[in-house]
Amino acid sequence: MILSGIDSGFRVTRKGTPMLENRTTITDGAAVVDEAITSRRSVRAFLPDMVDDETIRAILSVAARAPSGTNMQPWRVYVTKAEVKQRITDAILNSGIRAEKAEWDEYRYYPDQFFEPYLTRRRANGFGLYSVLGIGRREVDRMRAQHDRNFVFFDAPVGMIFTVDRRLNKGSWIDYGMFLQNIMVAARGRGLHTCPQAAFAPYHKQIRPVLNIPDEEIVVCGMALGHEDTSKPENEFRTDRAPLEEWVTFAK
Repeated sequence: MILSGIDSGFRVTRKGTPMLENRTTITDGAAVVDEAITSRRSVRAFLPDMVDDETIRAILSVAARAPSGTNMQPWRVYVTKAEVKQRITDAILNSGIRAEKAEWDEYRYYPDQFFEPYLTRRRANGFGLYSVLGIGRREVDRMRAQHDRNFVFFDAPVGMIFTVDRRLNKGSWIDYGMFLQNIMVAARGRGLHTCPQAAFAPYHKQIRPVLNIPDEEIVVCGMALGHEDTSKPENEFRTDRAPLEEWVTFAK
């Protein structure tokens, strides 16, 4: 799926920013945007086909239109390929630190103890993925091996590491989430897929020297970017979403 400005009802300004032309094209534009959002998912197996720098730059430029408090734009991105990406992989996998022993000492992504409804959703996600891979609930070594595929960026040709200045506050982290979503949606518009990966965060000590990341920056997450390998069973897995009735209140 490649979404073009001509077909989508968008026009491009002189600076390259897509804009809806008029009320008539809003319907068409909404369909294009909705398709990019709903077709986004975490792909866990990629083809080796390279993504050129021009495409990566275009995706990041569009994503940077994300809103941020007083336009601070708190994101910083390290784009890696080939040898540099492999050095990140080697630094993590050769560290001997298993995922269950990794230290979340910069920030904590998950609660110390899960509770409902989040526990059930988390389990459904894990069991669903392992099921399509044929991994049993007691096959711990196979589970670990699958988790470690994070650190090869699921074989994607492009791996990105995202950081934020530790002196910033929670509002900037909210802004960051919108920026990351923009990247993933912009990638879909170009026929590409992604996988956002918090798994990299506790390995910041291994990643820092490879990318020369300053101490004042916190590693937020990584992200794989590339073309989906549709032959792999893990890419058949689909997550569901809770119905609106469970989480929306129309206040009166």
